[in-house]
Amino acid sequence: MIKKGIVGFFLLAGSLLLPVLARAEGPALSATLGFEFATGDYGTGVTTRSIYLPVTVALAATDRLGFSLEIPYVYQSNSAVNTGVLLGSGGHMAGMQKQVAAMSGQHGGSGSMSTAKPDNYGRSSSGLGDITAKAGYVLVPEGELMPRIRPYLFVKIPTGDENKALGTGAFDEGGAVELFKQVDRWYSFVETGYTFQGKSSLLPLKDYLSFNAGTGYAVTDTLLPMLVVKTSTAPIEGSSTLVETRLKLKYLATGHTSIEGYLAKGWTRSSADYGSGIAVSYEF
Repeated sequence: MIKKGIVGFFLLAGSLLLPVLARAEGPALSATLGFEFATGDYGTGVTTRSIYLPVTVALAATDRLGFSLEIPYVYQSNSAVNTGVLLGSGGHMAGMQKQVAAMSGQHGGSGSMSTAKPDNYGRSSSGLGDITAKAGYVLVPEGELMPRIRPYLFVKIPTGDENKALGTGAFDEGGAVELFKQVDRWYSFVETGYTFQGKSSLLPLKDYLSFNAGTGYAVTDTLLPMLVVKTSTAPIEGSSTLVETRLKLKYLATGHTSIEGYLAKGWTRSSADYGSGIAVSYEF
């Protein structure tokens, strides 16, 4: 209750300060529509295919302060795993940053079990997933030698139906710290975070540590490839650690529009075997 109150306080305080800061600095509003696909058996022996369709609205109140709200629609081919754990609580940071580091993507979680019985595994489900709200602040701007340091906090709201394995039915809270540095055309990021998962009467959820890192080279001013490694400790009792690599490509179509795609490969029992995704962002 204490940690939940602390995170809620910071997010509420930020929302109250936002109108003032926005008027003072001139905010940048952006919207992102994404499509993600993943397939794997996650240690269950039954292949689960999932589709994640997030709509993210983000507001950069100043050059340092940003907020975002992600609302996803979820489909999964069966209930052998819980998509609410599979997709994780970190969600996307798309639109909250103008820098290339926004390509760092989401935290990952994975469920190697669900509350569904084996004879119900064949039933597909779809609907609203868990909504995620975030607030981040650039503590240290990028300098000649110093990387940009940006901590952020997030809250996952349990809007996904836990009985359909679309969510965990519990609030999650947590935070992370991002470091980003660009040298000539090379750019790299490192992100480490911790998620406090809520208590579920249906799932043995665990708090987990995540670590993501990536590096890329700007082929042109508009074409930005990146190789990303994403890891986390087990987010649920009985699951393994998570290790996934992603090959990403970001294309700056116009001064306001960007397109980002990725191909992913998982390397552990509780990671998706393969994944892919595409997202289109527009900055107003």
